[in-house]
Amino acid sequence: MPLLILLLGYANPAVFSFFLALVLFFSLIEFNRLGLGTEHRLEQWLAAITGTTVIPLLFFENPGLLFPLLTGALLVFSLLFLFRLPVITEVHHRLGWIVLGLIYLPLLLGHLIPLRMLPDGQRWIFLTLIVVMSCDSFAYFVGRKIGKRKLYLAVSPNKSIEGGIAGLAGSIFAVLVVKSTFLPVIGFVDGVVLGLLLGVVGQLGDLFESLLKRACQVDDSGSIIPGHGGLLDRLDSLLFAFPVIYYIARYGYGG
Repeated sequence: MPLLILLLGYANPAVFSFFLALVLFFSLIEFNRLGLGTEHRLEQWLAAITGTTVIPLLFFENPGLLFPLLTGALLVFSLLFLFRLPVITEVHHRLGWIVLGLIYLPLLLGHLIPLRMLPDGQRWIFLTLIVVMSCDSFAYFVGRKIGKRKLYLAVSPNKSIEGGIAGLAGSIFAVLVVKSTFLPVIGFVDGVVLGLLLGVVGQLGDLFESLLKRACQVDDSGSIIPGHGGLLDRLDSLLFAFPVIYYIARYGYGG
């Protein structure tokens, strides 16, 4: 996140998009390793390359090519699994995982490109980063201090209801701080609603990634960030938050 903040503040859209493409590429590699391990190496690399292509398409304002790109990818991966036959009873799981990755990461993270292109796009991205970090911090410290009731034991046993509520409070607080500093277009009531909305979707994004990890029986999505797990562990809340912010900024505030 600090690197993303620096790039937002000082990099032009082209450099920002290049950085985002790198993040997406390595996130897709991590995602597919998470679910497929060392199996289907060819398919994993092709999926990472295909998914990353979404970023330049959006940067050069060719979203109409997304439909043929994803259609072609589905056909190619279907044929690869058909003729490079793995354990036949696992085809639906493995092919489904590849396809999920092509939707989950490129389409959600890809919203950052049109969001960055909006007149106040940088500010809206800053808002999202600050709110998500505030939500996570409030939830973590309050949850550790007074958390007793489990939020969703089967998916994320360390999260508590008390921490989740504190995360919502932290999100509202962050939006109101941003409103009073660099996004005055947000009204007070709007700020409270926006804080609640981002707090909810951010925590849902975190829980969804936890669900994927539990399904794969791992604690972290990867080890690329020492002491903090993988890229997906850092992006999980943001993946759900960025699309929400884009549509709010674009259509709610005439971005």
